[in-house]
Amino acid sequence: MQIRPFILTSLASLGLAIGLTTGTPAQMPHDDNMTEPTGQFQRIEQPLWSKVAVTGAGLGLIGLELWWFLLSKPRSRRASATDGVQEITVTVDGGYDPSEIVVQAGQPVRLNFYRKDPSSCLEAVRFPDFRIARELPVNQTTAIEFTPTQPGRYEFTCGMNMFRGTVDVRAETGVLNGNRATQAAA
Repeated sequence: MQIRPFILTSLASLGLAIGLTTGTPAQMPHDDNMTEPTGQFQRIEQPLWSKVAVTGAGLGLIGLELWWFLLSKPRSRRASATDGVQEITVTVDGGYDPSEIVVQAGQPVRLNFYRKDPSSCLEAVRFPDFRIARELPVNQTTAIEFTPTQPGRYEFTCGMNMFRGTVDVRAETGVLNGNRATQAAA
């Protein structure tokens, strides 16, 4: 995956920023006249560069999360039809690849989930609209079959609802008013 080097670089930069900000311990001014605790919080002055570093690291992480969840484009692929069944293999490794699958309505679909990631979140896949829930053993392929009858977007998720994918069901081509239309040569 191309995103892993970016994530590793971001984590290394964050570790460096945290290491630099924690290098100087915070010091509290000492007053010899104060012998009894007052129960009030005492302000601890921090250097300006540590405030800027912590704020920058926080904003960077927020930006990464926004990009990851809102702006990253899903990988889309059309299922190939063999023997009347639309079939595609979905690799489960830190998410679903492809995460968007395009199929035609009215034809059987077989999604072959091959799970590489041993994390507990990805040990199951659920298709709520089709009432399907299956366990996905590590390093094995699990076939899930269903026949979508209506066009639309149908979501599938991991067991914890963190990772998502969609099955984009499109209207069957060559169907007009319930009768098969002849394909006109262009």
